[in-house]
Amino acid sequence: MKIIVAGGDGFCGWPTSLYLSEQGHEVYIIDNLKRRDWDTELESQSITPIKTLEDRVNCWEETTGKKIKMYIGDLQDYDFLSSVFKEVHPDAFVHFAEQRAAPYSMIDREHAVFTQVNNVIGTLNVLYAMREYTPECHMIKLGTMGEYGTPNIDIEEGYITIEHKGRKDTLPFPKQPGSFYHLSKVHDSNNIMFACRVWGLKATDLNQGVVYGVQTHQTRKDPRLVNRFDFDGVFGTALNRFCVQAATGSDITVYGQGGQTRGFIDIEDTIRCIELAALNPPESGDFRVFNQFTEEFSVQDLAEKVYKITDNMNLNPNIVHLENPRVEKEVHYYNAIHTQLMDLGLKPHYLTDARLEELVKHVQENKDRVLYDKILPTIKWR
Repeated sequence: MKIIVAGGDGFCGWPTSLYLSEQGHEVYIIDNLKRRDWDTELESQSITPIKTLEDRVNCWEETTGKKIKMYIGDLQDYDFLSSVFKEVHPDAFVHFAEQRAAPYSMIDREHAVFTQVNNVIGTLNVLYAMREYTPECHMIKLGTMGEYGTPNIDIEEGYITIEHKGRKDTLPFPKQPGSFYHLSKVHDSNNIMFACRVWGLKATDLNQGVVYGVQTHQTRKDPRLVNRFDFDGVFGTALNRFCVQAATGSDITVYGQGGQTRGFIDIEDTIRCIELAALNPPESGDFRVFNQFTEEFSVQDLAEKVYKITDNMNLNPNIVHLENPRVEKEVHYYNAIHTQLMDLGLKPHYLTDARLEELVKHVQENKDRVLYDKILPTIKWR
């Protein structure tokens, strides 16, 4: 297949590009390199030192003999996007090219506006390019489980069947997003669903949980192919933060009571889910939704898991609770259905002690790159 990976220089996009290339697909990366600019803006960096996109792509060709073509440009530039569609004529468009951090979207008005314009308008441009040049192309869009919020009922995969006043219908599952970033994903979902319904496009919305891990089989082929590892209070996940804190002898900091529960997925499973979606496309006019995660953990669960393995490594961290900078339920019901990707053949990797030790050791090997003043949160929702 000819597959465009938009955001192919990012944390999910880069290993996905390599995986799809190794499977024999023709891979084309679109990226505006903004993620690297945000490191500069925030005066932060990946713990793993990453090469330029050009160096990464050249290294992949040197290592495997497989070529990945890259296009540097922005999805908001419709002339640029159109030229790529006309040249490639893709079978699938994998869409990672969005500002992905809730805290970044909550910094101030400017960052909230940027997040929504960048994410929503970029996606809308892709839909128009598909309609105009490749209506048979399959959009595989990275959504987020954060669209749903934490309802006091089971979270279905995209849709819910409701009986009301004697009538019955299947409708999109209600959304309760927790940040301007998550709201942008909801707007995306509505726009994509509308385009599928009125234009006959086809799309898969992958509502992904929190991703963990650094290396994949493909990135291990050469040190120059290594993936990002974000740890700061803006782009870093709670699990990454805990691993960095434990590995460097700091307290493991839990926001609030720690009962906040979410879905989680290994980066190895993320890249496999993309291919499963691509190889099993929906019919034209269909907008399907998969909940893309394999396990559920609370923040406290994660802290205790990291504490356990790092205590065994004689690192002896402490778990402490901080005032929660976010506005969210800290104790709640959470049960999300996630069967459709399993039905397509996903064989999950789970968060084992060995996987956690690998992450902590990864930090230890690069601990000279840890910026300690960037770990704790500085952005508040209120």
